[in-house]
Amino acid sequence: MKEFIILKYLKKITILLFISLFIYNPASATELKNLSEAVDMAGKQRMFTQKMLKNYAMIGMNNTFGNPKEDLKNITDEFENHIELLYNFTKDEAVKKSIKEVKKVWTPIKQTLSLTPNKESAEKLQEDLEILLKTTDNTTKLFAKLTDKHYGEIINISGRQRMLSQRMASLYMLKVWGVDDPKFTQKMKETMTLFKTSLDKLLLYDKNTPEITKLLNKTQRSFKFFEFMNKSSTKFIPSLIYKKSNEILKDMNRATNLYTAIENK
Repeated sequence: MKEFIILKYLKKITILLFISLFIYNPASATELKNLSEAVDMAGKQRMFTQKMLKNYAMIGMNNTFGNPKEDLKNITDEFENHIELLYNFTKDEAVKKSIKEVKKVWTPIKQTLSLTPNKESAEKLQEDLEILLKTTDNTTKLFAKLTDKHYGEIINISGRQRMLSQRMASLYMLKVWGVDDPKFTQKMKETMTLFKTSLDKLLLYDKNTPEITKLLNKTQRSFKFFEFMNKSSTKFIPSLIYKKSNEILKDMNRATNLYTAIENK
């Protein structure tokens, strides 16, 4: 009976992970049409920096749940593709300069990600990805400023939630792996606080459609797991963290796409 319950649980997780493979906006494979799509794509770059770290830790722990090795390869390819798409789309010199900085920071990181993960490299990689996160965040904010100020900011905040979901997971993965980071507690606290305050702001937005509100409420329920996890002294298994973070990522990606669609009408 116990084995049956475990198999049933694993089957459910596998289905959810299969669905999560389709979270990416189709616009990422084609040319950008407008600034709203650019804000969305630039914001997705932020998320990729943290998802890369999450996958790197999973591979380092020899955990194959969700096929992190293949996911990491797909993300690195997509990240690089996005750099070119965003650069070719914009005519704004400040944005172009920011994207050039992203590419400069990205080049050595890509090399590290191509090597076999190990704890000795993980701490330096985390620091480098923190810098990449800041540069991609700067690009996103510059794109957002070029749009309708208020609406561009909503897309920016919604898109940032995707990144925060992966940041919570990647930080915890490193902790479980045994990577020593004295700032872990503070980083996790800041990430969770920003996620919660941002979600509260999105829930109050007066242009939310019923579908967007439903997704935000679902995300709010999923986030409670991370709140519980952070307060608990028990170490949660990596596959569960992987699953929960992907649930939030999928729902917030859909919400961000809907916000972008509203702007394009």
